[in-house]
Amino acid sequence: MFLLDTVVGRVRVAFTDRHCDLAVAAGVDRVAAAFGAQPRNVVVMRQVHGRRVAVVDADSAPADAPTADALVTATPGLVLLARAADCVPVAIADPVRGLAGVVHSSRLGTQAGVVPATVEVLRAQGAGRLRAWIGPRVCGACYEVPVAMRDDVAAVVPATWSTTRAGTPGLDLGAGVRDQLERAGVAVHDLADDRAACTVESDDLFSHRRQGTGAGRLGVLAQVRP
Repeated sequence: MFLLDTVVGRVRVAFTDRHCDLAVAAGVDRVAAAFGAQPRNVVVMRQVHGRRVAVVDADSAPADAPTADALVTATPGLVLLARAADCVPVAIADPVRGLAGVVHSSRLGTQAGVVPATVEVLRAQGAGRLRAWIGPRVCGACYEVPVAMRDDVAAVVPATWSTTRAGTPGLDLGAGVRDQLERAGVAVHDLADDRAACTVESDDLFSHRRQGTGAGRLGVLAQVRP
């Protein structure tokens, strides 16, 4: 169920695989149980490929899911969830002070700067030294796009510029997100550094580009611990 499940200081971070589909309620129930939380304490978003960051607390959890592409909290026990199936899932946290965030960074979100926006919100909430984890996503060798789209995104985030394995224009959103984090002074752990993390290439991951509309959803989860 988990590709990575780690506790660092006061924060727990996890990424799921295809054995837990977070597009359905049963999948959310499973990760809630794994985190020792009630399903009502798993905070989800209506993701819209933008840069809005929602700050949530204990009173936010039972309410309607916020329209956003990133969540931030300092409230122990809440489980933040961002879902993806080719886009870049990211967790960002201050494990010492106990603040955490999750991000869904799509092509448009990467271009708009949802990850830097999340870093800014975490720091405004009192975070000091931040760490980030970048999860599985479509790689630059598989993400083919029109040349005009590549040029448009790379004009804002140059590290995204890529050429696919077939020699066609591509985008490497993971590289772009990593560059955004490092420029913001955030220490980065990228799952692609130590395992296969391309959603298109791995049958153990969900991929909208590979599976179409029937693809499930992977998740990045973060929880502040007491």
